[in-house]
Amino acid sequence: MMQPIQDIFPLLQTPKKIFITTHHKPDGDAIGSMLGLYHYLTMKGHTVSPVSPGEIPDFLEWIPGVNIMLNFEEQQKESLEALAGADLIFCLDFNDYSRTKHLTQHLADATQPKILIDHHLFPKPVWDYGMSIPEKSSTCEMVYDFINLCGDNKLINTTIATCLYTGLMTDTGSFKFPATTASVHTMAADLKHRGLDHTKIHEEVYDSWSEARMRFLGYVLIEKMEVFHKQNSALIALSRKDLNLFKAQSGDTEGLVNYPLSISGIKFATLITERSDEVKLSFRSKGDFDVSKFSREHFEGGGHFNASGGRSKRSFIETIAYFKEILSDIHPQ
Repeated sequence: MMQPIQDIFPLLQTPKKIFITTHHKPDGDAIGSMLGLYHYLTMKGHTVSPVSPGEIPDFLEWIPGVNIMLNFEEQQKESLEALAGADLIFCLDFNDYSRTKHLTQHLADATQPKILIDHHLFPKPVWDYGMSIPEKSSTCEMVYDFINLCGDNKLINTTIATCLYTGLMTDTGSFKFPATTASVHTMAADLKHRGLDHTKIHEEVYDSWSEARMRFLGYVLIEKMEVFHKQNSALIALSRKDLNLFKAQSGDTEGLVNYPLSISGIKFATLITERSDEVKLSFRSKGDFDVSKFSREHFEGGGHFNASGGRSKRSFIETIAYFKEILSDIHPQ
């Protein structure tokens, strides 16, 4: 059984070597929480190695600390050395080893104490210590809570604030999703009091697109979006050919699944993407349609009530057909 995260406090009283990782295809919350925790633990005298399971999207490359982060897919030797030499392992923004892709077996085999900080539903029973709170807006909010639990709110400087606000902003959809609780705004206010430049962060994440990405978005909405009004649903399906046509980079598909939800009456949106090694699915909903349950039942996935992901072992075309078959039997409200 996972012990409360407070039980690791005695372990952190002396300098430790700490390995931090997050999920594959990291988003703003994954990178923000990992680097926010990195800066905090470094300030406390620990030697910290943040490792991303793969490349990060271009729009996150400005976050403080990205330059010291290892990319497992490109720096496997250095990453595994950091893992082998660690005293403690922090796992952020995922609750199943498989979400780290090529790191999965290495984490499973590691014998050091593993600490979970995550807000996804149904964590696997593999962590020694941790915080698993699905009601939280983001893992960045939970790292903020962790720092406060340690009694170190005063150590939150503009560098840590910048990292944590990034995930807070992106995982709440710029503070519009239902998970945007009063505690989210209290945290944002605290970070502002510490000198946070929230406008700069918003510009870096949302207003730094390449021309190619903007044209890609236009193509997606005009050519690749299907709307099923009877089911209050919409689908965007992108093949490798579509991605190659615009030389889409990592992160260029980020947020695409949210666009159909802006259409009046649409309650359920899906993005199906053909990758080189698998077919990925992203689900978003408004209201009472549980996309976490939907993805678990049909696409080996999971996540949050209104935001989740999955994968398909079928071909791209077969996956689309299977999804439409399922869709004919549901009616999201």
